[in-house]
Amino acid sequence: MRINEERFELNGKNILLRCARPDEADMLINYLKTVTGETRFLMADADEISYTIEQEKSFINGHNDSDDQLLLLVFVDGEYAGNCSFDSKAVSRRNAHRAGIGIALFQKHTGQGLGRIILNRLIKEVKNAGFEQVELTVVGGNDRAYHLYKSIGFVECGRIPNANKYQDGTYADDILMVMKLTKSN
Repeated sequence: MRINEERFELNGKNILLRCARPDEADMLINYLKTVTGETRFLMADADEISYTIEQEKSFINGHNDSDDQLLLLVFVDGEYAGNCSFDSKAVSRRNAHRAGIGIALFQKHTGQGLGRIILNRLIKEVKNAGFEQVELTVVGGNDRAYHLYKSIGFVECGRIPNANKYQDGTYADDILMVMKLTKSN
């Protein structure tokens, strides 16, 4: 799915939201390696990120050419700050009404309101794509993200205990959250 780029100001900084381009594949792989190294709250450790340029280009093109996926990048004063995306959860008609989302920002761009802005924009597109429900997983201990998600309408619907095991032997739960998409959201 492609959307028109949007520009606005936030805290005196110029913000740009737009879809990814295939020529940004290397930038996106490097971003993923960096953000996974900055926090314990993402899908993997930095040394586990091994996507090729071709795989990343395919990921970008797949999202751009799809009717039920979107990859949305955010830039602050021209600097890449992070992204969020949604994908259909459909494997059959029974779950075709569900979409899953993910978001990550470079740590230096967190706590400034960007997450709220890009999530709200993404959820608008999830609704426009006809989904009735959007879902996400937040790692236990990521209190700031958890409270952000709750503040925009997500509710906790379950936990997977010890879903994440870290190299130091500690664990963290996966917290499952869902938002019903209605006309008031």
